[in-house]
Amino acid sequence: MRTMLVILTVAVIGLGAYSVHVNKENASLQRTVLAQYTNSLTDASEKLSGLQKAVSQSLLFQDDKAIDNELDSVWRLSSDVQSSLATIPVGQEVSNDWLSYLGRLGDEAKKTAETGDYEAWRKKMPQVSTNLQSLSDEWTSATVDFYKNNGKMDVWLRQVDTKSPNTTFDNVQKTLKDYNEKDFPLTLSESDWQKKIELKALQDSVITEKEALEKVKNLFPIIKDATFTVTKSSDTAPYPFYHIQFHQGIRLGYVDLTEKGGHLISYLVERPVDEARLSQDEIKKKAEEYLKRLGMNDVAFVESRENNQAWHLTFARVHPGDNALIYADGVQLKLAKDNGELLGANAMEYIQEETIKSQNPRPIDWKTFFDNDVKVEEVRKIYTDNGQFDQRLCYEVIAVRDKNTQETFRVVIDAENHNVLKVEYLT
Repeated sequence: MRTMLVILTVAVIGLGAYSVHVNKENASLQRTVLAQYTNSLTDASEKLSGLQKAVSQSLLFQDDKAIDNELDSVWRLSSDVQSSLATIPVGQEVSNDWLSYLGRLGDEAKKTAETGDYEAWRKKMPQVSTNLQSLSDEWTSATVDFYKNNGKMDVWLRQVDTKSPNTTFDNVQKTLKDYNEKDFPLTLSESDWQKKIELKALQDSVITEKEALEKVKNLFPIIKDATFTVTKSSDTAPYPFYHIQFHQGIRLGYVDLTEKGGHLISYLVERPVDEARLSQDEIKKKAEEYLKRLGMNDVAFVESRENNQAWHLTFARVHPGDNALIYADGVQLKLAKDNGELLGANAMEYIQEETIKSQNPRPIDWKTFFDNDVKVEEVRKIYTDNGQFDQRLCYEVIAVRDKNTQETFRVVIDAENHNVLKVEYLT
């Protein structure tokens, strides 16, 4: 009995010592993290002030070269401020609004330097400079909130992680939203892109949780007898959807469906995978069968890759007008190597469905377009983003440069104006 008492006493003392040690480590970690956040806040404040000065300085000159120097500073500093802000826990919405505003300011500076449209810059930037000064002042006031907690990171994180944060950074967010809309209104292409991301084009009727569950069982009969848990997306989600988790034997996973129409967003299954028994062609055939079951009959194969457990296959919608592949309307499937079971599907891009504008492609003489030692191996028509939210009809060329050693490139060329949009080194 006495021996047992001694053992228990030693154990309690040991646990107490361990608890003290852990608490000290946690406190030390919090102090380290707090120091990092403090440095980031200071850094962001200094760079934000520098950004405002750079915008003001860009309005001093008529000389193009002098303006370009300041435009370069605006572009660089806007990127630097974004990097600093990305590491500070000020709440997700505040961060998103900051990144949006700064990104658009940097893009505007870069575009002005490229196009030489300095007059448009001079008209817009006086108000932006004033607004930046206001934002800089509000940001400085807001940082006081951070220091009020005397190093108690848990208190601060509770404030910013709630659904209704209560810090003076909220004032910054309200100002940012207002300035975002006034200083950088969305272009028509950007507005269309935003509507696409938020699935505004979906006109289907809303389905119930029961209907969503029945649709899942119909699309994926292999899990029809699973145990399901259905939840709805939060109010802050960009669009409403059902998140359906399931468990059946060795399978564990989830399915996401839109509330409007029950369109498949994503599907994922985790289970052990045995040794590969199917060829690549057999896997591709099974993938095409799955797509038919999912109702995606207007897609074509793009590419595939593999790891030790699964094949990952990419398909894209075929534009009916010219049979060009719309890469932005893609579907990705994951198939098990052992029996070809569908382990994953991502159809988010497919259901967003791009709006394709009419374009007039012009043929290209590859012998004069490329150098003499370049051989064109393959050409196919595709639609791809030109970086300005426009889907452009392009020639996707696989070209081999045969000099001393063979090098293979993927070249994307606008089919209408023959601008080279992308060059990718393959091998």
